[in-house]
Amino acid sequence: MRLKTLLLFFLFLSISGATLAQSSAELKRRKAKLSREIESLKKQQNKIVGTKRLTLKQIDALNAQIRLREEKINTINSEVRLLDNQIEEKTSTVNSLKSQLSKLKKDYAAMVRFAFRNQSSYGKLMFIFASESFNQAYKRLKYLQQFSKHRKKQAAYIRETQQELGMKIVELDQNKRSKSELLRSQEVEKVTLSKEKITEAAELKKLSKQEKLVKRQVDSKRKELARLNRAISAAIKKEIAAARAAAARAAAAKAAAQKAAAAKAAAANKTAPKPSATTTAKKSTSVLSSTPAMAKLSSSFLGNRGRLPWPVQGTVVSRFGPSKNKNVSVTNTGIDIRTSAGASVKAVFSGEVRLVTDVGGLVVLIRHGEYFTAYSNLRSANVSVGQEVTTGQNIGSVKTDSDGTNLHFEIWKNTSPVNPEGWLNR
Repeated sequence: MRLKTLLLFFLFLSISGATLAQSSAELKRRKAKLSREIESLKKQQNKIVGTKRLTLKQIDALNAQIRLREEKINTINSEVRLLDNQIEEKTSTVNSLKSQLSKLKKDYAAMVRFAFRNQSSYGKLMFIFASESFNQAYKRLKYLQQFSKHRKKQAAYIRETQQELGMKIVELDQNKRSKSELLRSQEVEKVTLSKEKITEAAELKKLSKQEKLVKRQVDSKRKELARLNRAISAAIKKEIAAARAAAARAAAAKAAAQKAAAAKAAAANKTAPKPSATTTAKKSTSVLSSTPAMAKLSSSFLGNRGRLPWPVQGTVVSRFGPSKNKNVSVTNTGIDIRTSAGASVKAVFSGEVRLVTDVGGLVVLIRHGEYFTAYSNLRSANVSVGQEVTTGQNIGSVKTDSDGTNLHFEIWKNTSPVNPEGWLNR
């Protein structure tokens, strides 16, 4: 029973250790990714600052850098909490192993003392020859063998427990050192975050003194978004009108076929046809999903919410919805992703290209049933209207201007934009 208890105990330790190691590795990967994104933003920001030209997009990038830094600090906090749990668990394990070792040694010492006290009066041969029958002699022989074997097992358990105890003490010391390093790293990140917030405040103050410039930038951004929204809305409305016309033609053809079939049946029976019961077609949630193929595509797109691949690798510098800089508000109908120069843009889902146009940068609109994805601020496009694309297919490259390389990405359901961040794989 003691052996089973020990085996179960060690099995539990190995399983919990593997789980904690997996969580720790995931946190380390996330922290490394955040560090890379912060460094990438800093490099691009330094290039832009070198031009001595301050824009709202620079402020957006600074905000994104601060947000990533705060997320990195939160990740470090999670690592510290995880290490605290590991330290607590390993401390408990060490104490438990010490208790087990003490008990094993005590039991082993008792066996050794018993064997020593009785070795003269219970010699093996005398003990066996004193048996009343051959069967009893055999049992006594087996007993002596098992007693000796048990002592050897106990000695082996003691060695194994000592080794396990030594390993856990080493791991505990490593965890404590890792925690100290993480706490030092956390302090460095907090100091850097404070400096970045001071820099942002200074840049905002500088920008606030240039009210006319800010207004021009905001007006330009609003007009750019308005042009883009008009182009996307017009394309979607065109798709809706075409879908309605196709649905109307299909309904008319079906009604004509039913009328002809009824007339034929009435002539064959030479009786007046009975008026058929009026059936009301169920209204679809969207005319864009009225056909089986489009309904399936819409359902598949919706089913991949939160798992869609990113159109480019980068950092979100401007988020969905209204954003305010010094009382100046701009409503973003998508997200802006800062990426590397010449970055390739990939379709996030299979569909059909329904629009390729220029609104101060090329725009590609792809239909996925009742959903649409829009990729704008492109330098070039590798697809054309009517072309079928697959998930991950290269559809163009991002344009680079004085504010860096930013892809504007949107997702629409029918004629309404939705927040893309909730759809992309985190």
